[in-house]
Amino acid sequence: MGIKKFKPVTPSLRWTEISDFSEITKSRPEKRLIAPLKKSGGRNNYGRITSFHRGGGHKRMYRIIDFKRDKLDTSAKVLAIEYDPNRSSRIALLKYSDGQKTYIVAPLGLGVGDEVISTKSSNVEIKTGSCMPLRFVPLGAFIHNIELVEGKGAQMARSAGSSAQIMAKEGDFAHIRIPSGEVRLIKLDCRAVIGQVGNIEHEALTLGKAGRSRWLGRRPIVRGNAMNPIDHPHGGGEGKAGQGNPHPVTPWGKPTKGFKTRKKNKFSDKFIIKHRS
Repeated sequence: MGIKKFKPVTPSLRWTEISDFSEITKSRPEKRLIAPLKKSGGRNNYGRITSFHRGGGHKRMYRIIDFKRDKLDTSAKVLAIEYDPNRSSRIALLKYSDGQKTYIVAPLGLGVGDEVISTKSSNVEIKTGSCMPLRFVPLGAFIHNIELVEGKGAQMARSAGSSAQIMAKEGDFAHIRIPSGEVRLIKLDCRAVIGQVGNIEHEALTLGKAGRSRWLGRRPIVRGNAMNPIDHPHGGGEGKAGQGNPHPVTPWGKPTKGFKTRKKNKFSDKFIIKHRS
């Protein structure tokens, strides 16, 4: 894994920094592990835009990822590390001893030929890529793909470079520090994968030009004060003056830039030991 830079023979290449994809060992996905992925263009079922700046982009197929890891106590061998256009991390193709193939999120350091296992017992070696209950993971270990509800499948720490850490165990719960800095209680019977998610260079990449952003399905973002009054509270006015210097708000008039929008959840909040800073 590394970052590829270019000679500035064009203005856009001067700033472009993309992945060299050196860890990718297979270019085409498994046909049985892909599904069609329909685009919405940010529209809901009424045809109204509910997610701005979405549309276009290269056509994709969804890679079916095994977030549950429910094939227990059967070792699997890593056949390939592949690119997934639907997530920031790489994915690993596993083949179990009975011939079944699945995809998982590829942890840092996992390579072709390595063996991983998923279990609910303690008789398994603690090594990168193996999935087990938090009860059997040692304190201080880094984990990812963490379940919040036993058997539901991984929900936390799934993006490139993410990892959480087990800080303590008390009663039926483990104290987990998640990537945001929040410390929360998760039941010891919930499972997680050992290690850190790979492709840690993802945050250092630079697209370099507007066109590459369009390839990813991201449309241009327009400032509110460059719009008309009907389109945004900051719109209108003469020239670049706009509406003077108002408090920044969303297109619907809600304050932004620091305004708290999180709703209190009595079912979730009781598991939070320390809120994120």
